[in-house]
Amino acid sequence: MRIVHYPHPSLKHPGKPVGLIDRQLRLWVGEMFELMYDAKGLGLAAPQVALPFQLLVMNVEGKAGEKEHERVYINPRIVERKGIMDGDEGCLSFPGLFAPVKRAKKVRVEAFDLGGNLVKVEAEGLAARAWQHEIDHLNGVVFLERFSPLVKIARGRDVKAFEKRFRDMQKTGVLPPDADLQKALRDLEQAVE
Repeated sequence: MRIVHYPHPSLKHPGKPVGLIDRQLRLWVGEMFELMYDAKGLGLAAPQVALPFQLLVMNVEGKAGEKEHERVYINPRIVERKGIMDGDEGCLSFPGLFAPVKRAKKVRVEAFDLGGNLVKVEAEGLAARAWQHEIDHLNGVVFLERFSPLVKIARGRDVKAFEKRFRDMQKTGVLPPDADLQKALRDLEQAVE
């Protein structure tokens, strides 16, 4: 497992709801936390590791080893948004790219934990930003789609560089073609049904 970079097809593939919490899901969660910490992230959504499911891990404190701050959320959805905030945002699938993104200042979220229990979370500030960013990933939305028109122009060269790097890796055989990556996502969805 590794964090995939834009424009990997997994990043535009909406995650399928998780219907079973099993050993495999728990293994994925452990690997996702390791990758998130290695990349110095606060959250990581399953599509960012080429898993087409509604699953995310989060530690808004961002400190590896502080298990009390680690959270796993399954099939999350935002049920309420309030206010607006502007601020720089980054993404582990766009390493090194930061840009201002408008988000709701406060959110209320419902999800399930690893025990299958319904959890309700209210978050604001950085935590609210993290929730919105990760849930976007679960719906096949990357943060550059939230850029204002001016920011899209300003960061256009950076985005093109990500696209070129990815396509070059495909041309040299380091990464398979998009069609093969998309098939792998569909196969994984069916295998877990």
